[in-house]
Amino acid sequence: MKAILSADKNWGIGCQNKLLISIPSDMKFFRETTAGHTVIMGRKTLESLPGGQPLKNRRNIVLTRNPEYQVRGAEVVHSLEELLELLGEAEGEEAYVIGGGAVYEELLPYCDTVYVTKIDFAYQADTFFPNLDERQDWKLAQESEEQTCFDIEFTFRRYERV
Repeated sequence: MKAILSADKNWGIGCQNKLLISIPSDMKFFRETTAGHTVIMGRKTLESLPGGQPLKNRRNIVLTRNPEYQVRGAEVVHSLEELLELLGEAEGEEAYVIGGGAVYEELLPYCDTVYVTKIDFAYQADTFFPNLDERQDWKLAQESEEQTCFDIEFTFRRYERV
């Protein structure tokens, strides 16, 4: 399993169920990386997507504690065990965790790679991703050249589990 996200300099990833900022090249990287694969998200993340609809050209899995929750075009699971069982049925298929905060936290131990668009600015955030730079079990494996979009500086990073 892999995770993919954008984070500010304090590892903030969202505020009030919205991304901190939308960077076109980050969105393109997300689309290209996850297209044709499985994406795993929480209910709030799904509801924050355009029209509250699952992402096209991907297998969408929603992890929620709500036993009544259903959404057309997505598979819904209610526990980590149910998710892992569902993923096990499609062995070898790449799966990307795409948020939100609680889902990242729960699934990070099962991830071997994390793609982070690291933004060199601190936004007001209420949701955070663990700081992988401070963790012994993760290493920065690759980092792009610094890029700029509307005066926002950022890099694309890939972290790997040690």
